[in-house]
Amino acid sequence: MYQFESRVRYSEVDSERHLTLPAVMDYLQDCCTFQSEDMNIGVEYLAEQKQAWVLSSWEIKIRRYPVMGEKICVETWPYAFKGFYGYRNFRITNGRGEELVLANSVWVYMDMERMRPMRIPEKVADAYRPEIGEELPGEWGARKLSVPEGGTEMPPVPVAGFFIDTNHHMNNGKYILVAKESVPENFAIGGVRAEYRRAAMLGDVLYPVVAVAEEKITVVLTDGGDQIYAIVEFAAAEKN
Repeated sequence: MYQFESRVRYSEVDSERHLTLPAVMDYLQDCCTFQSEDMNIGVEYLAEQKQAWVLSSWEIKIRRYPVMGEKICVETWPYAFKGFYGYRNFRITNGRGEELVLANSVWVYMDMERMRPMRIPEKVADAYRPEIGEELPGEWGARKLSVPEGGTEMPPVPVAGFFIDTNHHMNNGKYILVAKESVPENFAIGGVRAEYRRAAMLGDVLYPVVAVAEEKITVVLTDGGDQIYAIVEFAAAEKN
């Protein structure tokens, strides 16, 4: 298991002093990136090889949002590799060991020259094998999300420069940031699932289509036509 400790910053919280959902995702992404960097198979290594880990899907369960100033520990570990897929869990706890956030993710190892999946190289697989742990218990949704019928079209969102990461694509968390803008303020988010289908680039335009159900809100980010960049499903928080 790889972990790092932090403290929730003022710049990461909302008006109620809770860590925002995009900030939660940033912590998770940072944690697995730190692990890869410490193993010397991180961003620079992958760029030299013209390869990359590309996120296929997330599922994040929020038991409680950390609050401003709270000390937290972010943990991650891979639990399986199959062909070109890598499977990874995450957990955020506080100083008392309380589980605040649990997450499951599926990644695809990509040949960035050919823009196609490739088998995970032995050097990369060998580096991660000693870190493989047990999958988090509980029920996790399927990697694929269905597109709901109907829905309401929302204003288009251009892909700006600050959306782009080191892979020169829109960062995983920014899709959630865009989708979350379509969620009503009175809808308390207790979990999120996301499936990434197509990488958005600088200058692309996202067209959100929102479908609302009693316990979930689904936002489909399209190119304005038949192509889907991502599907994001927000689950309502459990009522106390």
